[in-house]
Amino acid sequence: MRKLVVTENITLDGVIDMAEGWFDPLAEDVDQTDITAATAEHREAADALLVGRNTFEDFRGFWPKRTDDPTGVSGYLNAVDKYVVSSTMRDPGWQNSTVLRGPLADEVNALKAAPGRDIVATGSIRLVHALIAADLVDEYRLFVFPVVVGHGARLFESGAARLRLLETRRFVSGAVLLRYAPAGAHP
Repeated sequence: MRKLVVTENITLDGVIDMAEGWFDPLAEDVDQTDITAATAEHREAADALLVGRNTFEDFRGFWPKRTDDPTGVSGYLNAVDKYVVSSTMRDPGWQNSTVLRGPLADEVNALKAAPGRDIVATGSIRLVHALIAADLVDEYRLFVFPVVVGHGARLFESGAARLRLLETRRFVSGAVLLRYAPAGAHP
């Protein structure tokens, strides 16, 4: 069975929304070579992207147009199977994209049961909160940046979550990768 992996860029105070402009995936003033290598490693382990409509539209409006992308994200997003959860979107307008309209748990469980590698959910704050609430997440990959913004949407907004540490990785920029599984999940 495939894993559903939530991957988020997150501040020290747990904020995952980018409203304050604290994260730039193409920043040239910070050495992100090692982070780029880690995200490439994660992309190789995944063959599906699960996002909400807003994140999908943001990605569709930005990444396909990047011809100077040193991160490899643009090429990956153009090629990977993309699943967008939306009750209003009709034509996704991006190759390899499928709109999921059914009950979230049914759609995600069908994706997890299908053959393939990891399914990655990223951004998509409302979707990720719904995935957490429905106990559908198998792993969290949190790129924690040494930034405090004080307010904004957080990854875990309600209820307690017990997690089991799988990996820590430090980057030159001062960011760290923390990989967790739900505490009750099998290794």
